[in-house]
Amino acid sequence: MNLQYVAHIQTFADFWALVVDVWDHGFMGIAVGQIVVGTLVLALAVAIRRLFSSAVLLCVRIWFRRPRSLSEDTLLKALTPPIRFIPIVLAVFIASEFITTNPQTKAICADINRSLIAFTVFWALFEIIQPLVSIFDGRTAIVSHATVGWAVRVTKILVVAVCAATILEIWGIRVGAILTGLGLVGVAVALGTQDVFKNLIAGIFVIAEERFQNGDWVLAEGVVEGTVETIGLRTTKVRRFDTAPVYVPNSKLADNAVTNFSQMTYRRISWIIGLEYDTTGDQLRHIRDSIEGYILNNPDFAHPPAAPTFVRVNSFNESSIDLMVYCFTRTTDWGEWLKIKEALAYAIKDIVEQGGSGFAFPSRSLYVESLPAGTEVFSSQQKPRGA
Repeated sequence: MNLQYVAHIQTFADFWALVVDVWDHGFMGIAVGQIVVGTLVLALAVAIRRLFSSAVLLCVRIWFRRPRSLSEDTLLKALTPPIRFIPIVLAVFIASEFITTNPQTKAICADINRSLIAFTVFWALFEIIQPLVSIFDGRTAIVSHATVGWAVRVTKILVVAVCAATILEIWGIRVGAILTGLGLVGVAVALGTQDVFKNLIAGIFVIAEERFQNGDWVLAEGVVEGTVETIGLRTTKVRRFDTAPVYVPNSKLADNAVTNFSQMTYRRISWIIGLEYDTTGDQLRHIRDSIEGYILNNPDFAHPPAAPTFVRVNSFNESSIDLMVYCFTRTTDWGEWLKIKEALAYAIKDIVEQGGSGFAFPSRSLYVESLPAGTEVFSSQQKPRGA
């Protein structure tokens, strides 16, 4: 230990004076007592913040004095985190009042308090965007679920940007000057990110035109087929039927024809059934009428005029009489459609067999006008010698 330093604290009075000096000018000129009081205030704020938020929300609910809707409950739930942060903001303000030091420190504390207040306000706005915008979900044909999702994302980005600009302005950083300086850089970046802006604009058109929504089964020829999961600002996430996700640029979906199978009113069954040429006219009419009767009397199928239904002799093929079956099921669910189609196949097989006919298969007959002299001819029952 330094001997000169030891000499200064030879007596208890000198030591106590040193303790008092440290207590009064402990850290950056701030008294230790002030630091302790400020720390206790912050600790108390952290301890009561849940109780504070519960009390505030209870007062709001009592003030409404009526049954709350689901949207109001969602809104209050979204505001809970910012409300819990208010005691901490108050504690920082109170603690800063105990710090009686130089004006420079006072100014820094004031900027901190203003920044915390701005942060809390914009945090509350950020949290209520989702429940507020969701109120309009499905209210009109223009506002779809995808439109709501897109609006929420854009609005949240704007709130974060304004919040950052506000806090920077509080600390004396001029955002306007920064944006002006970034203008030239922005031009260069824009030239290199043309595809990004193209996809952003395409995403707006996809949502506005309501080509598809989340959960729809879509097909873009040569691009993707699957179920839409998320319509993003730049890309759309489509889950293929092998469960692999595909992130498709929105421009691909805006510039190409997209088939939305989920918007089908009914689902089609189209078959060509080949019957044997041995089928008589009466048998053919009976089979046709029976198949048509099965479809028209089955509630699983959509009937005219809601959807066309045709069971007709279509053509005389090379080895069959072709019967066309064209109808629509009421369900568009793939699994249910497969069950109905399977039941129709069983019914057609039974009808054809009960009608005394059969299903044709490709075959060809060869007719010979003459044979060379001495050629042996065997009937279908006769076996050649040596066989």
